[in-house]
Amino acid sequence: MSGIEQARKTAETLEYSAGFGNEHGSEAVAGALPHGRNSPQRAPLGLYAEQLSGSAFTEPRAHNRRSWLYRIRPSAAHPPFVRIDNGALRTAPFTESVPDPNRRRWDPLPDPAPGTDFLAGLWTLGGNGDATQRTGMAVHLYHANASMTDRVFGDSDGELLIVPERGGLLLRTELGLLRAEPGHVALIPRGVRFRVELLDATARGYVCENYGQPFTLPDLGPIGANGLANARDFLAPVAAYEDEDRPVEVVNKFCGNLWSATYDHSPLDVVAWHGNHTPYVYDLHRFNVIGSISYDHPDPSIFTVLTSPSDTPGLAGVDFVVFAPRWLVGEDTFRPPYFHRNVMSEYMGLIEGAYDAKTAGKGGFVPGGGSLHNMMSAHGPDRTTFDRASEAELRPQKIDDGLAFMFETRWPVTATGQAATADHLQHDYDDVWQGLSRNFRP
Repeated sequence: MSGIEQARKTAETLEYSAGFGNEHGSEAVAGALPHGRNSPQRAPLGLYAEQLSGSAFTEPRAHNRRSWLYRIRPSAAHPPFVRIDNGALRTAPFTESVPDPNRRRWDPLPDPAPGTDFLAGLWTLGGNGDATQRTGMAVHLYHANASMTDRVFGDSDGELLIVPERGGLLLRTELGLLRAEPGHVALIPRGVRFRVELLDATARGYVCENYGQPFTLPDLGPIGANGLANARDFLAPVAAYEDEDRPVEVVNKFCGNLWSATYDHSPLDVVAWHGNHTPYVYDLHRFNVIGSISYDHPDPSIFTVLTSPSDTPGLAGVDFVVFAPRWLVGEDTFRPPYFHRNVMSEYMGLIEGAYDAKTAGKGGFVPGGGSLHNMMSAHGPDRTTFDRASEAELRPQKIDDGLAFMFETRWPVTATGQAATADHLQHDYDDVWQGLSRNFRP
């Protein structure tokens, strides 16, 4: 049985624990999870008790993230880490170029070299803030044609929101296994180690690395108690462990650089755990879209799935927004997203189909590609879309042929040098707004 076939067989049998932010608990072996205390004098079954903290001990209870892990060997038992090459991975502060007000769009990443796994296939487009100060974010893309074997990855700089666009992923984490297909997102918390196995011959997608406050569900305000992304639809893994005595490379992203240590065992050896610092997978097709049923296109904030709060209420370090299938019924309304300039900066990607404000096809906005509209850069529907939407008969219309998303951030996104000079950068992106003629008739 091939590696892909084995990964698929494993992925088909996965079980989950539902609920975002819950105090989950799971044990792969009966009796492995202690009751009544977190750190007994002797942990059950000869395991080691270890707390993994995703927040400071003294942060408010509502924001506190931590999980207790009961593992075969303590994480402290490892040799020194040494620096390794960062490849195409970059980290804030981004100083290779200056922030640019111009609108930019990229085609998908080219096919990777044979034997490229998820970690080797990470390619940084840009970002903002400072990872060492735990502020800001980075936009990465990935392309891979091989599973990670004999190595795992952990990110000390931030949490990773993985958005597959092509090919499914089996994520083996310290806390258990997740299956993430195109149309899903997977959230790996800061510091949680994981390995990525491919469910198809190739894989491609996007990653938001969030240096700031952990992602949470947005407040709903006047919407009420329900809507947008429902907590029950986020799935956490159940405990699953590896008890293997063999060399495993552990790669740690720390303050922008990759560090490696070779363990004599697999660090994915957690037999039981409980807490709320946990990975999740979420199906974007379950997003409960709230929209206008009278007139006007709502602001895109109505499509927020997850938000990383800042010190200013309502101003996110980064929002993750999805434009999911929905009905458009507005009367006397220009239905695509309107022309606008925004104090926030927007990176948009496409998972499948087409986006209702942009022309698809060669040279357009296509799955695997992305566009960057930095703060106050004017953007909106291209000329073809504007002409079509201005003359369309306004009958109820179902938008169900595409799935797009946006990483929206409070600071400008500075592109990396490799992104600013990439062969797949569309140098004629501005042309999509040419031909928007003068229609003023006083």
